[in-house]
Amino acid sequence: MNDLVKRLNALCDGMPFQTSWYLKDLGSGASADRLGAVPVPSASTRKISILMAALAAVHAGKLVLDQKVTIEARHQDNDSGTFQHLTPGFSITLRDALVMMIIVSDNACTGLVVELVGLENVQRYCDALGMKGTIHRYGMPPKLAVGHSLDQVTVTTPNDQGMLLELILKATTDAAVAGRLQCTSQLCKLGLDILSWQKLKTRLPSQLPLGTRVAHKTGTGPRGYNDAGIVFKGDRPLFILTAYTENVPAALADGTPGFAAAYQIIGRMARMAWDELA
Repeated sequence: MNDLVKRLNALCDGMPFQTSWYLKDLGSGASADRLGAVPVPSASTRKISILMAALAAVHAGKLVLDQKVTIEARHQDNDSGTFQHLTPGFSITLRDALVMMIIVSDNACTGLVVELVGLENVQRYCDALGMKGTIHRYGMPPKLAVGHSLDQVTVTTPNDQGMLLELILKATTDAAVAGRLQCTSQLCKLGLDILSWQKLKTRLPSQLPLGTRVAHKTGTGPRGYNDAGIVFKGDRPLFILTAYTENVPAALADGTPGFAAAYQIIGRMARMAWDELA
């Protein structure tokens, strides 16, 4: 693990932007991080905790997975996902809204889900889990420029997201851990399955063997590109990796688009961990 950490840090040191991360080897239990407790813009990785807070509300009887919810025009003023382009006024189930919120990062669904759960309840949920560096500030993200400040956005840390993912994984087979997540093991399994259905695969999964199962959520913001997930080898959970890039330039000195460099470093980190731990 020590040699892997050195190589991961060397990779990050070679880039003209900040990369922070958390890694846990689920075989040995060893973990490491780089700036893992430092808050960064969460972008859409925030949706993992929104998903679990919604499932907790289902467990509490406040929401029902098959209840109908309506996507209205006010939910569609965003630039993420697919429902922004559809004719407003259509209805889907809450379960389907949760799925779309995660697998294509649909913000029409995200805004609706946060309305149903309550932004303050999402924050209380994260606080109860001990996610000390996570602050939810909105359901629908504001349109901000590159130079925005941290106090204008939802923030999190690589460590917080790594802890949450590990809890979800453990809760699928441990009722006590599911209780900590205010859910049942069955609901936690649904949450893990939804994360595994992710369609945006240009980051963590991009350099892994074709067909590798990764339960993850990407995030894209004006300042950086993120991904947080659990990587499996077959049915065996192998490692957790949460990676956050910050202050990514529009282009590197050699002309490489900044987003492409950020995608590549996240994919490379996942591959290095795979080669070491698989």
